[in-house]
Amino acid sequence: MATLEKIRSKSVFLIIVIGVALLAFIVGDALTNSQNIFGERTTIAKVGSTKIDFTEYQRKREELNNQLEEARRQNPAQFANFDTQVLAEMALDQLIQEKLVDAAAEKAGIQSSGNLLRYYMIENPQNQQVMDIVRQLNGNGLSVQTPQQAYEVIFNPKRNGLTDAQMEPFQKMWLNAEKQMKDNLKGMIYQRVLAGTVKANDLDKKALYNDYVTTANVDYAFLPFGNLDAKEYPVSNDELKKAYSEKKGLFAVEEKTKDVSFINVSISASAADRAHARELAQQTVSALRDSAGQLSKQIKKEGVGMTHRALRAADIPAGPIKDFVTSAPKDSVKLISENIQGFTAVRVGNRTVAVDSIQLNLVSAASEALGNKVLAALNGGLSADSITARFPLDSVAPQLDQWITLYTQDGPTNALPDETLDSLRNAGGRYVALQSGPQGMLIAKIVKENAPVTVYEYDEAEYLLGPSIKTVNDERAKLEKLLLENKTTADFVKNAEKAGYNPQQFSFTQSTPAVPRMMGMNSYYPDSRQVVRWAMIDGEDGEVSHIYESKNALSPALYVVAVERTYDDYVPVGNPSVKDMLTQQVRADKAGDKLVKKFSKNAQSVQSAAQAMGVAPQNASTFRFGGNSGIYDPTVMGKIAGTKADKKVNIVKGQDGVYVYQVNGNGKENFPFTDQMYGQQYYQLVNPNLIEMVRGDKKLKNNIYKFEAGD
Repeated sequence: MATLEKIRSKSVFLIIVIGVALLAFIVGDALTNSQNIFGERTTIAKVGSTKIDFTEYQRKREELNNQLEEARRQNPAQFANFDTQVLAEMALDQLIQEKLVDAAAEKAGIQSSGNLLRYYMIENPQNQQVMDIVRQLNGNGLSVQTPQQAYEVIFNPKRNGLTDAQMEPFQKMWLNAEKQMKDNLKGMIYQRVLAGTVKANDLDKKALYNDYVTTANVDYAFLPFGNLDAKEYPVSNDELKKAYSEKKGLFAVEEKTKDVSFINVSISASAADRAHARELAQQTVSALRDSAGQLSKQIKKEGVGMTHRALRAADIPAGPIKDFVTSAPKDSVKLISENIQGFTAVRVGNRTVAVDSIQLNLVSAASEALGNKVLAALNGGLSADSITARFPLDSVAPQLDQWITLYTQDGPTNALPDETLDSLRNAGGRYVALQSGPQGMLIAKIVKENAPVTVYEYDEAEYLLGPSIKTVNDERAKLEKLLLENKTTADFVKNAEKAGYNPQQFSFTQSTPAVPRMMGMNSYYPDSRQVVRWAMIDGEDGEVSHIYESKNALSPALYVVAVERTYDDYVPVGNPSVKDMLTQQVRADKAGDKLVKKFSKNAQSVQSAAQAMGVAPQNASTFRFGGNSGIYDPTVMGKIAGTKADKKVNIVKGQDGVYVYQVNGNGKENFPFTDQMYGQQYYQLVNPNLIEMVRGDKKLKNNIYKFEAGD
């Protein structure tokens, strides 16, 4: 009783403790972004016992993002439309592959050699990390062209007029790249060893050879099924279930999957939006004429942007803008284009004459005192290419005949400030100090200047027409009405089309980057990763999401998704794609039986059967198994290859139609057998997936959407 009384006396205290603990649980769950508080909080994915940590994923994602930015810099047209929504899955896929291969290589005791490391770090210019270091060195004013030169500057700084402290960050970057390359090389070596285990034996190679050299002379006729009438060949649910059970292994899935219905509403500018754009174009032209080329705050607020350009004639894109800018007098204004995409207006500015590039001799010295001596020697007659003969090799660095670009296709580069350029030109062919301080001195002299060119200045006012806020809100209100009246998946699917929408069916998994625009294509609806996240984490069977929005100003879109069914072992027979495939197969099987029976009485010869089927007879004079002449059905190919040359007329159903064929004779090509050739053909035929070989039967657990809300 005394114990019970003690507990009762502390009941208020216990309630407070429990309340605090519950609050901590709720807050903790929110802070960990829906992660299981009892689970592995930082494991973004797991393959078997191999874990991918979130910090590793973040580093890989950042690495891929940097690679994309560099790719866009080098090939802007090719990568302009690359969808960044795929980066998350790309990062995870790469990490899984690396982890699996690294673990297998470690277990096999594989190491990389010094010669291989040197090749991939210095001799091979395709190493992205090394080339990034080269670019950063150039960005810091150190002219290096190759990995070998970069290595020399980084690890022999004094020889290049630099200090160890200056190069320490680059040394760390290089050593980090070297460590990563060592790991990559071990993986590469392991994959080569693994690929070498997939070899054909003598029987395999001979079988491939025989399939190629053994031929048959075949007469045949083919009647394709075409579009089979569903009424003539009905398919029952029992028939579908039977076909499904026979082929169930084809429908296994590796991770949890959800079948969904998805609506995309792409919003375009309305007629009112286009009328307003025409009025805005006239206001913009008037402003450019009446206010010395300035746009009012109101016009800018409407979305009209203005860019000042200073370009050489060769750099102005061919077309109406170039024609106008290079011919019209200063302060002229013209509406260049006006259409459903928006408008462009141009105001002509000054024309100037300028040099677009100059050639310099540059010399860097390790200290200001040494720089003054070098400067005096150069202006006293010492040639720049003899500078290292008079001064310490590790304290001076000449760079001769360096071209400095002052104008590019994008306009002035500002590579040299005006005062620096004036100083060089006013030096009268002598060397001058461009920079000087405790860290050293940079000395330069003009060697050559290109001939002056005309530079055209102009202001380009541009408006890109997109739907107004009112237009977007009107579309949202219409979609909200559909959701308000249809709160379950069944009602949503049944009534969406009646309301004027076109629901699309998809199967989402944790590895789906975003909602695909087209099946099988690497193209996704903008900002639709968030839609997949809701379906995979929050959406239950029968539930409909709220409206998601892609807020691109020019082409906004609204999205809604409804979850139909969830499965994690096999795609069920109710899946639309599976149902359609099985329905077609059952229907084709029925049609094949019926047509074989129908035309069997006409199969006294290929010609008579062809006539009855209404098709032309064909001949394959060199029919080969797997390499035939116009016959692509694998079942029929096998039957023909296994038929004796007895000139018997055969009629069979295939997957795509009915075939009548007659084997007239067999032959054999006189091709030599090459062991190496058919070994290679076997490998190409098998086409092994090395990563799947390493992975084996390890299950993938993908938690990526628990960490990322989408882009």
